[in-house]
Amino acid sequence: MDETRRDRDAEGRARNARPRDGLGRPLPYGAPGVDRQPEGVTRTPEETLREAQRLLDSGMPFHAHEVFEDAWKSGPVAERELWRGLAQLAVGLTHAARGNTTGGARLLRRGAVALAGFGTTRPHGIGVDGLIGWAEELAGRVEAKEACGADAARVRPVDAAGEAPCLRPGGR
Repeated sequence: MDETRRDRDAEGRARNARPRDGLGRPLPYGAPGVDRQPEGVTRTPEETLREAQRLLDSGMPFHAHEVFEDAWKSGPVAERELWRGLAQLAVGLTHAARGNTTGGARLLRRGAVALAGFGTTRPHGIGVDGLIGWAEELAGRVEAKEACGADAARVRPVDAAGEAPCLRPGGR
């Protein structure tokens, strides 16, 4: 790949073809990376939750975010805030795992707010209240790391797989 030119898809839109690691960070051209999630896939809610949980459990929340983003963009209008909130939780975990405590906490809290309206309905069996609690607790922990006076370069990232939330109580 000629790195002086932008990567383009078949329609000429800019698309970054660089390989990425499990947290979605770009790697040098030619480096081995993880398989990327195809964009624009329409899945059932069950398929979305199953694939996103698999990716979260594998320590790949950035890729889970892309799955939720597809549901957010293709799902019913009444559920868009649900899928957007789940995408924000996944990208918040991504930032926390990359060591970006400020961005991670902010996105975790933003996702929790987006999910708040769904807490009593348990759409698709999603444990919304548990996810909100998880997001707030994790946001508080990553902010506490920063508040301890740790130099930003020395803030220890969270373990994405170890911190993966369970989307539906009673089973992954």
